[in-house]
Amino acid sequence: MPELNASKRAQLPNSAFAYVDSRGERRLPIHDEGHVRNALSRFNQVKFEDEEASERSRKRLLNAAKKYKIVPVGFVTGQIQSEREFGQSQRRNATLPTGLVTLMMTDIEGSTNLVNQLGKDYAKLIREIRTMIRKVVASQLGHVVDVRADESFAVFKRPADAVAGAVAIQRAIGERPSPHEVRIRIGLHSGKPTVSDGNYIGIAVHTAARICSAAHGGQIVLSAQTRDAVKDPTVDGLRFHSLGSHRLRGLPEAVALYQVSVEGLAVKFPRLKIDSK
Repeated sequence: MPELNASKRAQLPNSAFAYVDSRGERRLPIHDEGHVRNALSRFNQVKFEDEEASERSRKRLLNAAKKYKIVPVGFVTGQIQSEREFGQSQRRNATLPTGLVTLMMTDIEGSTNLVNQLGKDYAKLIREIRTMIRKVVASQLGHVVDVRADESFAVFKRPADAVAGAVAIQRAIGERPSPHEVRIRIGLHSGKPTVSDGNYIGIAVHTAARICSAAHGGQIVLSAQTRDAVKDPTVDGLRFHSLGSHRLRGLPEAVALYQVSVEGLAVKFPRLKIDSK
């Protein structure tokens, strides 16, 4: 593809570009076969001003491809995939609960040591843990929002379901037969996060994450907001023990924290791992 320097670029008419924005900036040159092929490969990297501008540019690019007898198989496949991912995100937005919800964060304690012990078998362990968490969350009418490495993020409309789910996860972890001990820490917080692109954003999300980080493996720690929202516990013998108020990193105010106590789960843990910096 011949180089298109500033001088040559300036001599080209607007029709030689697939995209000309409202400020007159011209992108995706399509004046010859080489540049059309390049524009096809770079189309998804361009940030268009709106969907209408994207659609106009797409049509101009496809017309240019037709002119030079280029079959844009990869481009069409990429566009279909992008639209599919957008549709999935929109559908997911529609299913995630809004308003006051309870967020659950889980994390495997000592995951680096487990990787060293298990090697390639660690991937199998992670799959088992993820499957177990998904089943528990679904059984309590929750939604798994995101899963990354050894962490998971779920949401529940009813705080009592979130607490019951956390207890069920800890019980399931404790009952699984394995020569390698797995300990999961769980943090719960109730708030009103914003749904965006199939996920949640806002201070409530950060609060739940910080609470999870403060907990120890085998422990369930929740905020006062969640404790107060649990009106009708569905777990027999459920109790909440105060752990005091703590300044958690990045949060503007101290958060009152509680530990879930119920038969079958450990009750004694070291002091919370508070990182306030």
